[in-house]
Amino acid sequence: MTQPPGQQPPQEGFGAPYDPPPASYDPPPNPYGQQPNPYGRPPQQSGPYGAPAQPGPYNAPAQQPGPYGTPPQQPGPYNAPTQPGPYNVPSQPGPYGAPPQTPPGPPAGGSYGGGGFFRGRRGAIVGGVIAVALLAGGGVWLATGGSDDPPPGGKASASPTVPAPKPTGKGEESPGPSDLRAEADGINKLRGKGEAKVLWLQEGGIDLPRNGQNAYGPWFVGDTVVKAMYRTVSAYAVGDGAEKWTLQLPGRMCGAPSQATADGKIVLGVEVGTGDRAMCNGLQMVDLRTGKAGWFKSYRRQGAWDMLSDLAMATNGNTVTVGRTTRTDAFRISDGKVLFGELPGNCQPFGFASGPEGIAAASCQTAEDDHKEQLVERIDPATGKLLWKYKVKKGWQIGQFYSVNPLVVSLEKKEEKGWAIITLNPDGTYRSQLVGGKGEDYRVQCDSDLITGNGNLDNCAGVATDDRTVYLATKPFGADASDSAVDNKVVAFDLATGKPRWRSPAPAGQGMMPLRTENGRLILYVEPESKKGGAIAALPQTGGKPELLLQHPDAGSPTERSLFQPRVVYRDGRSLVMTTFISGIKDGDEVRAKSLEMFGD
Repeated sequence: MTQPPGQQPPQEGFGAPYDPPPASYDPPPNPYGQQPNPYGRPPQQSGPYGAPAQPGPYNAPAQQPGPYGTPPQQPGPYNAPTQPGPYNVPSQPGPYGAPPQTPPGPPAGGSYGGGGFFRGRRGAIVGGVIAVALLAGGGVWLATGGSDDPPPGGKASASPTVPAPKPTGKGEESPGPSDLRAEADGINKLRGKGEAKVLWLQEGGIDLPRNGQNAYGPWFVGDTVVKAMYRTVSAYAVGDGAEKWTLQLPGRMCGAPSQATADGKIVLGVEVGTGDRAMCNGLQMVDLRTGKAGWFKSYRRQGAWDMLSDLAMATNGNTVTVGRTTRTDAFRISDGKVLFGELPGNCQPFGFASGPEGIAAASCQTAEDDHKEQLVERIDPATGKLLWKYKVKKGWQIGQFYSVNPLVVSLEKKEEKGWAIITLNPDGTYRSQLVGGKGEDYRVQCDSDLITGNGNLDNCAGVATDDRTVYLATKPFGADASDSAVDNKVVAFDLATGKPRWRSPAPAGQGMMPLRTENGRLILYVEPESKKGGAIAALPQTGGKPELLLQHPDAGSPTERSLFQPRVVYRDGRSLVMTTFISGIKDGDEVRAKSLEMFGD
C-alpha cells in the first residue's frame, strides 16, 4: 500500500472520500450471517458461541420472526397510554426535570471494555477489524469485517441475598447461591508486592434459560453499582459487594441504554407477553438509587422490519429514545409521556447515542426498496426538531458513534466490507478522516459485536477521545495462537488532520485497549493472560510508556479471564470487571458463573 498524497478536502458536500477497499481484499465471513434490510440496519440473528437464536436485543439473543408476525391488535401507535407499574403496581412518575448530563460516553466515572476483546480463543470474538488501506485520493479505514410466565414484578426486595433459583423441572433444584468470599480471600493470600486486592466477587445467581442471557450495565449511582440480567435488576455496594436491593421486572429484558440519567433513572426494554408470543415492545422505568419500579408502558411496533429489529436505546437528558430499523420513538423519562414518534419527511432516525445532545443516525427512503442514503443528525430530544444534518456519501452507512463530543463516527460500506472513521465539527460540518499507518490493523468492539448483538450505537471498547485526539487499539499480534503473547499498541490520531501523532506498545505478552480520558491522560485496560492478572494503566496525551495505576493479582487471572468479553470500569481508584453474557452446560452452571469482580487497595 502506498502513502496517500495527503488529506483530501470535502467532496460533493459529503466530506471525506470513503474510498472502497481494493478488489483483491478478502475479509472474513460475517459470523452472524445477517442480511441487510431496507434501512441498512440488519435485524440481529443467531450468532456464534454455539447457541441458537434467542429473543431479545442489546446483546441479548436475536429476535425470532415467529411471534412478530402476529402483533397485538390494539389501537394507536403505543398500544397503551402511560399505565400503572407492572401488574397494577401504582406508577411513580416523580415530577423531576432533566438535570445536566455528565460528558457523553459510558456511565459516569467509567468506560466499557472487553477482556475477550483481544482473544481469538475465549468464545467467539467478533467485531470490526479495521484494516488500514492507504489509497490514492485519500487515506481510508477499511473494515473486515421455552415458555416462561412473567414473575410477580414491580416491587423491590430488600433481601441481602440472591433469590433462590427456580426448580429445574428434572426432579432436582439448581444449586443455590454460594459465598465467594473464600475464593476472593484465597486469591488475596497469594498476592504479590504491589498487587491490588479482589474486593468482592458476585455470581450470576439467576437460573437462566438453556442458552443463557446477556448482562446489562454496569450503572454506577453514588456508592452503588447496578447490573441487570434476564428479569432481574440488582444493586450492590461498591465497597464490599453486599446486595442493596433487587427488582423483578414484568418481562425478560431486551434492551437498555448505556447511560442512566444524572439522578439515577433509567428506562429498560422488556418483553410483553409470554412464551413464543412475547414481543420486545415494553418499557419499564427504574430508579437505580432505590430499586423502585416507576411507570411501565408498551408501544406498537409497525411493519415487518420494525417488528424484527432490535432496539437502539439511548438516554438524552430527560428523554429515552427507542430506535428501530424504520423509526425512533421518544418518551419522557420522568413520567413516560410520548414526546415524538415518526418525524416529517422521508428520513427517519433509527438510533441515538446517549449524552447531553441528541445525536442520531437516520436513513432516507430514496426509491422503492432502496433505503441506503443515511444522515448524521442533531435532533432536539425533547421535541424531535432537526437542528442540523450531515449527509453520508452514497453507499456508506453509519455503524457507530465512537464519541459525541467530539463527534467521531464509524461508517461501513457493506458491499466491499469497507470501514471509514470520520470526525465532524459541533455544527455538523466535516472535520477530518482518520488515516492509519501502513500495514496496521485496528479493532473496536461494540455491544453490537457481542454474541448476537444489539442495536445500540454508542457503546464501544477500544476507542476513546479527548478534545484533540482519537485513541484506537491495534489488532494484537499473536491473537490467533492458543496461548501466545497478544501484544498490541495504542495509536493516537490528531482530530484536526486525521493523521497519527504517536504509538505506544502494550506490556509484553498482554494486550491493552483505551477506556476513556480524564485529566489529560488516557485510561487503559491491560488484559489478563494465563499467568498474569489484568491491570489499569494510563498514558499521557504525549504518549510514551503506560503508567500502572492498579495491578490486578496474578493469582486471580483464571477468575478474571472467566468473565466473558467483559465491560471494564475504572473509578475512584477501583476497577470493576463485568461479564456481558452468562450461560452453562449443566443446570446450575449459570447460577455459579462469575458475573462481577471488583479490584482495589
